[in-house]
Amino acid sequence: MVHPVAEANDHSPFGTLTPDEFYAHHSVSHGSEFVTNPRGLKLFTQWWIPQPPTNIIGTIAVVHGYTSESSSFIQLTAVYFTKAGFATCAIDHQGHGFSDGLIAHIPDINPVVDDCITFFESFRSRFNSSLPSFLYSESLGGAIALLITLRRSGTPWNGVILNGAMCGVSAKFKPPWPLEHFLSMAAAIIPTWCVVPTRGSIPEVSFKEEWKRKLAIASPGRSMARPRASTAQELLRICRELQGRFEEVEVPFLIVHGANDVVCDPVCVEELYSRATSKDKTLKIYDGMWHQLVGEPEENVELVFGDMLEWLYKRATVCGTN
Repeated sequence: MVHPVAEANDHSPFGTLTPDEFYAHHSVSHGSEFVTNPRGLKLFTQWWIPQPPTNIIGTIAVVHGYTSESSSFIQLTAVYFTKAGFATCAIDHQGHGFSDGLIAHIPDINPVVDDCITFFESFRSRFNSSLPSFLYSESLGGAIALLITLRRSGTPWNGVILNGAMCGVSAKFKPPWPLEHFLSMAAAIIPTWCVVPTRGSIPEVSFKEEWKRKLAIASPGRSMARPRASTAQELLRICRELQGRFEEVEVPFLIVHGANDVVCDPVCVEELYSRATSKDKTLKIYDGMWHQLVGEPEENVELVFGDMLEWLYKRATVCGTN
């Protein structure tokens, strides 16, 4: 099945179609609403449902990464999974996309994890409880997805896809050593200061194809500013926390990661694979590929996302027969 990114262009993820025409073309329905979290922030949520004759074989909750949003490239992946029979949902984290909050500012990941759990559980409750449920995550979303499963609250998840997961920030992308060393001081004095330099913006070093990079940069919901001091400190802290808890990971998972990823270090997901106690774990490192696997040439996109769909189908089938 061809990934819908093949229909996008450098001006629109929907190519020459309107959003409604795009959804109809792929036989999915789309809905959205704002929900208010306990902190009074309005968060944008949306979902995609397969239309008959396609049967719903499971649910997928999508977790986007830092500076991303649920209406950009990841929406095309959501449509891809929905066409395959999975009712799919997503949420914009605070400060991202259409959600409230200071732009691209996450000084504490725990409320964001709470927001995801609340919405994802609500979405899953709309469907038969016997349907298998999965998490699909990208970049920082991978760290959030792992933290969701480590909470062990609510109905257990049947599996997690970790696409370019942030289990460790690559030394090729992190700020120079002196600034990283004094980051806690900067975060304490001016936490929202966009001061932390990185070795290139995330889209520039994530998307191999130039036209996809151009579309990502043009997304109205994406921030191109430098990371805020307290946010950068929190991202590094999250990596340290996860690295100390790899043995606690019991959920079935599939890791897909570009070997040439200069944002999230592939060495760290290899360590996750090695140390996790999950009895069902798969690791796929793709030679020559970058951080955003949807940003690869078409043949690479079809390979990677075909692997994901095969992994999902096998586990949805097994869960559905139990």
